[in-house]
Amino acid sequence: MRQQRELAEHVWYKVRTAVNISEPLFQLPEAGTLFLRVLCETKRRYGFEMRGLQIERECVSFYIKPDDGLQLPLIMQWLKQTFSVRFNVRTGRLGHVWGERYESEILWGGPPEGTEEVDWEAVKTLAETPVPEVITYTFSWGSPRTNGMAVDNRLSFEITPKPASPPG
Repeated sequence: MRQQRELAEHVWYKVRTAVNISEPLFQLPEAGTLFLRVLCETKRRYGFEMRGLQIERECVSFYIKPDDGLQLPLIMQWLKQTFSVRFNVRTGRLGHVWGERYESEILWGGPPEGTEEVDWEAVKTLAETPVPEVITYTFSWGSPRTNGMAVDNRLSFEITPKPASPPG
């Protein structure tokens, strides 16, 4: 049985969460942009202070102080779930994006000195970066029934004009 999460009012938390897939997910430009978009929505929805945001290849970590300290699980659930659904729909993937539960630790003294506050204007600017609207369908089967068959179909919505009359 997993241990119950420790929560408190008016405190900072150190949070870290990692992706489930064994790919450096956040090296994909669309993944980073999409995560920042969802992060901005999460801030509008729940309200919190954030410092030291780090988006690495396979994990995200930050310090957060929710307006209501007991809402940390709701904030993280909404953030991770919304990102997962949107990322899976956009890329045609199925399954979990995030790994195990996120790690959180109460910082009774606040975040370490020198930890920079998140510049939300810069985050919004990055989140508005256009990403090509290409949907990628990736199916990877590694089961004994399919003998490791993998299919990778890429669809783009380009319209190619057809000639008015047949050639010749």
